[in-house]
Amino acid sequence: MRVLVTGHEGFIGSVMVPMLQEAGHEVAGMDTGFYRDCPFGQPSQGKPFATIQKDIRDAAPADLAGYDAIIHLAALSNDPLGDLDADLTHAINHRATVRMAQLAREARVRRFVFSTSCSNYGASGDGLIDEDAPFHPLTAYGISKVRAERDLLPLATDSFSPVLLRSATAYGVSPRLRCDIVLNNLTAHAVATGRILIKSDGTPWRPIVHVEDICRAFIAVLEAPREAIHGQAFNVGRTEENFRVRDLAGIVRETVPGCSIEFAPGASPDTRNYRVDSSKIARVLPAFKPRWTAREGARQLYAAFREARITLEDIEGFRFRRIGQIKRLQQAGRLDPSLRWRS
Repeated sequence: MRVLVTGHEGFIGSVMVPMLQEAGHEVAGMDTGFYRDCPFGQPSQGKPFATIQKDIRDAAPADLAGYDAIIHLAALSNDPLGDLDADLTHAINHRATVRMAQLAREARVRRFVFSTSCSNYGASGDGLIDEDAPFHPLTAYGISKVRAERDLLPLATDSFSPVLLRSATAYGVSPRLRCDIVLNNLTAHAVATGRILIKSDGTPWRPIVHVEDICRAFIAVLEAPREAIHGQAFNVGRTEENFRVRDLAGIVRETVPGCSIEFAPGASPDTRNYRVDSSKIARVLPAFKPRWTAREGARQLYAAFREARITLEDIEGFRFRRIGQIKRLQQAGRLDPSLRWRS
């Protein structure tokens, strides 16, 4: 298939493109370039591919013509960044997403695979919840994803299939590493300081999934029969990979020699609490075969962070923290208040 990946330079996109190519797909990318100067380790080894440097808010019909599918990853990608300007978060994550899907349908793209999030479930308690559970989003990011889902599904036609992939919290090594996601953050702190820093009381549940397994889910959707995926939502992960944050800290303590667990000053309960059932994707898309567990991921991160000699400044600076990079670009005058590049 000919596939356009929006956000191809991000944490997930930079892993996904080589995996799509390895699976035999022809790939192009669209990215505004916010994180281009935030590398980690060696770039992914993939074939050269066509790219468009463009904000998704400015996408034109011609940009989407000729593709069989669009994988839509581009977004303001977590709660702190989403809270920076809630209106801007909705403009990009909700309205620009729906407009992209409308343009894709007009361009006769057959599949629009949307990267949404299990954070949509928000404050859902300790019970196991599936794709039919009600949403309880607590942040601008979560609300924007819920609204996008709501408006995407009515666009479905006999020739246009929107698909919603609600990924668990990602982890793992990427050429555009993030340390503002839970397992990456806990492991990075352990390697850099010898302390595993928990920023809540450690009780909230989180489903987690390796970035490579997220990519495997998108590939499975691309290659599935239309009737299996048309207008469907899927939780992406493994049901057994739900953990309380304190249990993830315990995994890191077992992985990184000599480290200890500490709670950040003022650590308090986190109202975001959801435990997710991912059995549907395993049942409906048997080609999706996740390969990673939290313990294996912690070992991968430990080895990568040791080799890179990661520091506390790296973790709390701009390169591996999305809101840090956006604020840096704004303070340097490179981005205007609407997050558009200044010429």
